[in-house]
Amino acid sequence: MNVKVNGGKATLEDFVAVARSGDKVFLSPLAHKKILRSRRAVEGAVNAGKVIYGITTGFGAFKNTVISKEQTSKLQENLILSHAVGVGDYLPTEVVRGLMFLMINYLSKGYSGIKWETVAALAEMLNKRVHPLIPEKGSVGSSGDLAPSAHMALVLIGKGEAEYHGKHVSGSRAMRKARIKPVKLDSKEGLALINNTSTMTSIAALLIHDARSLLKVADVAASLSLQALRGTDLSYDRRIHALKPHEGEVETAKNLRRLLAGSAFIDRKRVQEAYSFRCVPQIYGAVREALTYAEKVVNTELNSVTDNPLIFSDGKMDVISGGNFHGEPVAIAMDTLGIALSEIANISDRRTASLLDPATSNGLPAFLVEKGGLNSGFMILQYTTAALVSENKILAHPASVDSIPTSANIEDLVSMGTIAARKAREIFENVSNVLAIEILTACQAIDMRRKVERTLKLSPQTQKIYRLVRKVVPYFPHDTVYYPYVQKIKSSLLALV
Repeated sequence: MNVKVNGGKATLEDFVAVARSGDKVFLSPLAHKKILRSRRAVEGAVNAGKVIYGITTGFGAFKNTVISKEQTSKLQENLILSHAVGVGDYLPTEVVRGLMFLMINYLSKGYSGIKWETVAALAEMLNKRVHPLIPEKGSVGSSGDLAPSAHMALVLIGKGEAEYHGKHVSGSRAMRKARIKPVKLDSKEGLALINNTSTMTSIAALLIHDARSLLKVADVAASLSLQALRGTDLSYDRRIHALKPHEGEVETAKNLRRLLAGSAFIDRKRVQEAYSFRCVPQIYGAVREALTYAEKVVNTELNSVTDNPLIFSDGKMDVISGGNFHGEPVAIAMDTLGIALSEIANISDRRTASLLDPATSNGLPAFLVEKGGLNSGFMILQYTTAALVSENKILAHPASVDSIPTSANIEDLVSMGTIAARKAREIFENVSNVLAIEILTACQAIDMRRKVERTLKLSPQTQKIYRLVRKVVPYFPHDTVYYPYVQKIKSSLLALV
């Protein structure tokens, strides 16, 4: 399939289709027109000898150094060479594809002054699966994601390193094999390619997409655990949440009622449960509303022009230096989402612990094993959730409140947005493992209940999930090596819903 890029609005679904599913991009005639108009304005300014930041001057602290017309091309190449200083592991391919798509999208809006041939070559790289190898660390989140974007642009000019059809090769070799002519950068182009929030936004957009499904999984895990406990669902009564009508809370309670409808495991003679069962709507509801906020921010960023300076070429040409490259909106949104996702793991760990402890499990064997003592059962699985929850508390410390000035104090407050996005993604992975362990635990407890009361039936909705789990994970009558089963559930977690 093709995703059309015309300088208009791209959806989160468009983004995921290109980044994760490998869909190709198609640059429309309208995008062509916008790019050409902006480029003509830049060329006119350079030919007229105007002094414009980043076009005929140096960058950052060198903003007052004037560059001659003859050196403007070398200026842009030097920008890419000097800024490609990332370190650490390489970003996942889907993140790289995503950030390339985001660059194509904002460049196609016609405010960056880049050449049509440069944008077309970038689209060709994406479509022919020339994926620059981009180290994940080194961005402070303004002036944009400079280092990651520079590593991307290195391959565009025939340098750097790339992944081409799964193989690690030099950038020049990848471009040659794909039959793409490397670009020779001209005035403004290097700046247009690296002054952006594309790396943090790519990580954030994929996280938003996956977090939607993870919240559904969290509802399922809570529903399975409540049935495994043989607890009461009275705290999910519609009337309770009508009196505290946060949208996320109301939605969560409604979803839990749907998931639990028809369950013979629910015991409404019990008065109430611990908070980790009783307060799921209030806690998950708050998480849902944090996700809604983060999604709004990311959707806006997906369609923003985050370059600097910007070229306004309708009628009189204006070149205005601003701060759209600053990642603060994404940084705060990702810090917020990271904190919210951490709460899912916190409450999940407590439900798992409740099912393993005879003091709180409502009659289940200790650690859910038939011969305790000889067998440890699920004891250490909860150690793992405890470790992950503790790690999340460290990761949830906000990156956006930190700043270290750069560029001789010209860039005196930076966003750390890429760090915030990376941390939020790491929290997401931890939460996924915690939920996988809870689901594994709940299914074990459910089978133990059924050994005593064979007529007990799960709700129809959760029975479907239980069957999917039992296709990859058996009942454990005695100790075994558990980690492969945790991995199996975790790898198929989002597919469960």
